[in-house]
Amino acid sequence: MKRVALFIVTNLAVMLVLGVVASLLGVNRYLTANGLNLGMLLGFALVMGFGGAIISLLMSKPMAKWSTKAAIINGSTDPTHRWIVGTVERFAQKAGIGMPEVAIYDGAPNAFATGAFKNSALVAVSTGLLQSMTKEEVEAVIGHEVAHVANGDMVTMTLIQGVMNTFVVFLSRVIGYFIDRVVLRNQNEGPGIGYYVSTIVLDLLLGVLAAVIVAWFSRQREYRADAGAAQLMGRKQPMINALARLGGLNPGELPRAVEAMGISGKGGVMALLSTHPPIEDRIRALQQSA
Repeated sequence: MKRVALFIVTNLAVMLVLGVVASLLGVNRYLTANGLNLGMLLGFALVMGFGGAIISLLMSKPMAKWSTKAAIINGSTDPTHRWIVGTVERFAQKAGIGMPEVAIYDGAPNAFATGAFKNSALVAVSTGLLQSMTKEEVEAVIGHEVAHVANGDMVTMTLIQGVMNTFVVFLSRVIGYFIDRVVLRNQNEGPGIGYYVSTIVLDLLLGVLAAVIVAWFSRQREYRADAGAAQLMGRKQPMINALARLGGLNPGELPRAVEAMGISGKGGVMALLSTHPPIEDRIRALQQSA
């Protein structure tokens, strides 16, 4: 949850900064005396959309370290640290990726992997995870995070976020221009208040739709990472046990409708915006897998 939320927030912040810079530099000159220049608008939308996503990706690892106050443990002589690093190294070799940085941070049971490149990623586990799970379950969670790296999930998510950003920026301004000129019949040379208000509202509404699509992809990648962990472990039961533990149940029990990271699995808007599927669905998918 941390890496996804941090990525989305950073992306929005970077897009805001890019928008201000574009205005100051006059790059956003897609509104002309002859109307809306769609070619220039598309170029502006692409710069805004992919610029925000790519910069967020490049910042993901340092931002994750800073936000969690994670301590790098590669090279540590502590027995627990050496076991964690050794587990990451073993899985990384099996998955065919470079050795990630490994970190521990204080917090509730959780773990994350992030980074712009497969061969220079970061895998971090929380103290709460180490205290509440068996070694085998912790290894399964580490396998899940290494699978995220091996699958290139952060890069793929960046591309999807970039497309969605571009869609929001482009379409909101096209619709805003139509409302200003056709619906509100603004005859002035420049855009009227209707354009600016419509664009802001549409940025928010279309942004929610884009977030739903990004969240859907995020949920699909969780299933793939669960399956990847089972492959790295050589069997799926440890990952099933780890998921059950995260759901607040004893290993082996099927969880009730409890979604990962405390979001209810009862459907509705929150389910659409959830970055993780309900734990019961993840366990069921593993149980039914070959």
